[in-house]
Amino acid sequence: MTLLRRNGWAQRAATCANTWRCGVAVRGAFAVRIMSAACVFSLAFALAEAPAAAQPQPSIALLDCALLDDNAAYNDAELTRAQLARAAMVSDTLRAQLHEHALYRVADNAPARELIASLAATQNLNACNGCELDVGRKLGVDKVGVCWVQKISNLILNINLRIEDVRSGQTVFQRSVDIRGNTDVAWRRGATALVDLVAAARGQP
Repeated sequence: MTLLRRNGWAQRAATCANTWRCGVAVRGAFAVRIMSAACVFSLAFALAEAPAAAQPQPSIALLDCALLDDNAAYNDAELTRAQLARAAMVSDTLRAQLHEHALYRVADNAPARELIASLAATQNLNACNGCELDVGRKLGVDKVGVCWVQKISNLILNINLRIEDVRSGQTVFQRSVDIRGNTDVAWRRGATALVDLVAAARGQP
């Protein structure tokens, strides 16, 4: 329901309440009973909608997507560069679309840059036994997301996203999207499909 409609219900409830106070003196008992029922409905509806509108979006820190390439030893320098650029593009696409779809307030990772770099120097952050939660605590966010792209071949790849609750450490979302084709378009479509899955999991169209 839109904010305009919510405001409309609230205004109707206030007007109805005022009318009820005046109507007691000038109207018959039957009219007052009808008016009171309408007031109760309007007030109840306005109060029921108010908490939903006030709920803040949860915050999230999304770590850069890792690339797991089964054929890395056979890649030339240009292909390696292109794939790393695509992994960065997927990270940026996920952050942008999570924000644009109002699914999360996406944090800037810059205040945790040194921590992220030290952790990434010795391990993959998508499988570091909870080190990603340290990043989330450093940034003061509700959730932390880790992303990785697994390339089996130039025709078979998948993009994965796992979102964890920073306080409890529990996984609240984990899905994988298969893509066909090692191209910018295919990778971007995979990222968009993951955001759609996040939206569906949170009950949004």
